[in-house]
Amino acid sequence: MHRRARSQEAKLQRTEDLLAAARTLAAERGGVRHVTLAAVTEAAGLHPSAVRRYFDSKEELLLELAERGWRQWRETLLARVSGAHDLTPEQTASAVAQTLAAQPLFCDLLTHVPLSLEGEVAIDRARRFKAASFGAYDDIVEALAKAGALTPAQARDLVTAAVGITANLWQVSHPTATLARLYAENPRWEHAALDFEPRLTRLLRAMARGLAR
Repeated sequence: MHRRARSQEAKLQRTEDLLAAARTLAAERGGVRHVTLAAVTEAAGLHPSAVRRYFDSKEELLLELAERGWRQWRETLLARVSGAHDLTPEQTASAVAQTLAAQPLFCDLLTHVPLSLEGEVAIDRARRFKAASFGAYDDIVEALAKAGALTPAQARDLVTAAVGITANLWQVSHPTATLARLYAENPRWEHAALDFEPRLTRLLRAMARGLAR
């Protein structure tokens, strides 16, 4: 029994090592699209063949990070609005935008989840992700509705828009080397592309005002 417990503890630690390595590589390489399973296993100090004991694919590993991102966003946002009952629509939108922007890896993953991650894993893993993400979504909507001027339906629209806008704006504001060269040549394009948090905040504040009316 003691040996099995120790083995399980080691497995959990290696799982965390792989996830930590993926986070670091995504930050160093300019996004999760540049992360490979081989690089993750090397950074975690594991043999390439050993990774299959923990994750079946890169998609499953990144989906785990996305699931944790949803939970972290929920915890951060709920702590931000806890005890509030009179937030204006603009204040509510700012809280959503700022807590999203504080999680750059999650912002990046929001693009990849529907494009490739959740559709490329086993159905049980996809089901678990859906349950966790929708659970976090529901908790966020409920907290926002209690904290201010938005109804639950309006809060749902705001959170749905926030996720979609974030997925797009994050990629636009973190360009490839080719696009970075173009922006250097044309500052107008750069100014339109690279203001992620300010633009996300403006858009969500405008939407929240419209919803509340």
